[in-house]
Amino acid sequence: MADLAANAPRFLADAQAIAAQVPDGAFVALPPDYSLVAAEVVRALVRRRARGLRLLGVPVLGYGADLLIGAGCVESVETSAVSLGEAGPAPRFTEAVESGALRVVDSTCPMVHTGLQATEKGVPFMPLRGVIGSDLVTERSDWKVIQNPLTSEPDPIVLAAAIEPDIALFHARWADRSGNVWIGRRRELATIAHASRRTYVTYEELRDGDMLEDELLAPGVLSSVYVTAAAPAARGAWPLGVVDLYAIDDAHLAHYGRVARTREGFERYLEEFVWRSTRERNSSPAPSHA
Repeated sequence: MADLAANAPRFLADAQAIAAQVPDGAFVALPPDYSLVAAEVVRALVRRRARGLRLLGVPVLGYGADLLIGAGCVESVETSAVSLGEAGPAPRFTEAVESGALRVVDSTCPMVHTGLQATEKGVPFMPLRGVIGSDLVTERSDWKVIQNPLTSEPDPIVLAAAIEPDIALFHARWADRSGNVWIGRRRELATIAHASRRTYVTYEELRDGDMLEDELLAPGVLSSVYVTAAAPAARGAWPLGVVDLYAIDDAHLAHYGRVARTREGFERYLEEFVWRSTRERNSSPAPSHA
């Protein structure tokens, strides 16, 4: 659960500075590609040559996780799926699983969210029903099936163990000078932040004032109480999107999905889009070559 001791807003210089705060071996929560992904931090982690990361997909993983896996940064993933969506399977994840280089902890969307909610509420577990009868119940020793204690009728329920990530990473359209960040309708990001020990956020624009004092913005604001530090990153979600600001770059994701099928193609991708400067990459159009 978030450390609430530090109340003063903290800002870092850039995504590279955030990546420096993520230690090797950390348990890192990442949102799905359709949410607000801190893709520039992901690239910075690759450049830092992070190792041994344990990723939690909330509830699924995509482009960012595949990039980290291909670059050798990841030891394990806990998630319900890893996919590039319309761009197809996640190629480096697929290769890593087939070669035995990656440990996969299978989960489901409800179990991931419920485990985070348990930590958010300060309890060791929360009950739900949906996975009863699935193979996952027998494979996950940390999921316990018990009899509903409130009835004498047969009524099995599953206890989802609390999930507490070391670090949450995501992007936001706005931060303000008080350290709050605006996540809009992506309320799962609030749950991730509430449940994680530390939360780092990149943002598109820094606003004056306090967004919590704005009646229209306040419902979509994550309080600075839950934000360890924030850093600017223009187009920091690219090639993924930020709603009402820029769309997912479907052409680029399709390009990545093609070239990353081979190790050689993936290395060329890293050279072109990760190792070169952020400024140069962000000013370039999406690739049109196959």
